[in-house]
Amino acid sequence: MANNNVTTALKSCDDFDVESIRKDFPILNIKVGDKPLTYLDNAASSQMPQQVIDRWIHYQTAQHANINRAVHYLSEIATDAYEDARRKVQQFVNAREDREIIFTSGTTDSINLVMHGYGRQFIQADDEIILTTLEHHSNIVPWQMLAKEKGAVIRVVPVNDHGELDIDAYEKLFNERTKFVGLIHVSNALGTINPIKRMINYAHQQDIPVLIDGAQAAPHMAINVQDLDCDFYTFSAHKLCGPTGIGMLYGKSALLEAMQPFKGGGDMITSVTFEKTTYADIPHKFEAGTPPIAGAIGFGAAIDYLNMIGLDRIAAYESKLLDYATERFLDIKGAKILGTAAHKTAVLSFVLDGIHPHDIGTILNHDGIAIRTGHHCAQPVMQRFNVPATSRASFAFYNNESEVETLIKGIKAVQKVFL
Repeated sequence: MANNNVTTALKSCDDFDVESIRKDFPILNIKVGDKPLTYLDNAASSQMPQQVIDRWIHYQTAQHANINRAVHYLSEIATDAYEDARRKVQQFVNAREDREIIFTSGTTDSINLVMHGYGRQFIQADDEIILTTLEHHSNIVPWQMLAKEKGAVIRVVPVNDHGELDIDAYEKLFNERTKFVGLIHVSNALGTINPIKRMINYAHQQDIPVLIDGAQAAPHMAINVQDLDCDFYTFSAHKLCGPTGIGMLYGKSALLEAMQPFKGGGDMITSVTFEKTTYADIPHKFEAGTPPIAGAIGFGAAIDYLNMIGLDRIAAYESKLLDYATERFLDIKGAKILGTAAHKTAVLSFVLDGIHPHDIGTILNHDGIAIRTGHHCAQPVMQRFNVPATSRASFAFYNNESEVETLIKGIKAVQKVFL
């Protein structure tokens, strides 16, 4: 069930000290009523370790100032810390240059930036945009808005009953009108890891640029944008132990330089008159106004934390935890997992016969168990599997087998209430 590309890391997984790691996360000590918190909603937002909290507090109490606009001490050190965070993100995804990294408010903001900056400039009437059934709404709605404005057409890659993309169908969608491809790296609703390198390569054979929504991939595996050869890649900090309100967009420099700015204002210009504005060089051309300075610095600290543990070791541990959870879940009568792809991240999206997901989540919450219920901003996935919603337990490297057992016990208790 889990991602099989972690064989080497699995050899060192036995010494993965999850109990020590859990001590880094103060929120895991809270109680919901009289029950300890069992937090299994990591696909929506992960928790923040003390090391990241401390770095954020240090900035706020000893370094805070606006950046790029003054020569005083605090402004200079704040600017240095902000740009250092950009370099950390660059190294995290192995971009060629730090100027290829743009700070945004998150994945959604990044995709909208590409839609406005690239799509509105280069996509015309009757052009076609390829998306997949697995996309999050954030990688559907902006392109629908563009298609409506321009008279363009959206083509959709289907999925099979396991939640895997039909790659043959994907390749058949390409024609002379295809102008852009948007792909989710990992499905937030099912956990499917898509073969994006193969898909990018095929698109590039037709000279078509590709954007990758990596919001669910970056917390769970190493990302190498040069190896993938994607044109754009984006994710949010709050899904990888960082703060909310901050994310990144990687773009190949040649594309970013050719794009128009998404937002206008301060610090994204070289000069302004009422007759003409000259825009700043990338990445500043796309970072109008006061940026999320504290968020970016916290983002960098989260990357430091994950690097300290090791993305390969995180992937290996989560793979084993998913296998354990899947095996235990299969013992539950009347339960069905949606999303059984051969390559998955640590997500269990499920339905229980005769019980609405909202009721499942509500009852589990009484036992301190936090899962996500609903369509997960992926309604086309729900339509494909003919369900209104699912219950989703999503695991992180600080979860453990004891929490899996708590979940299984809780699900069986839900069934006793209704059946």
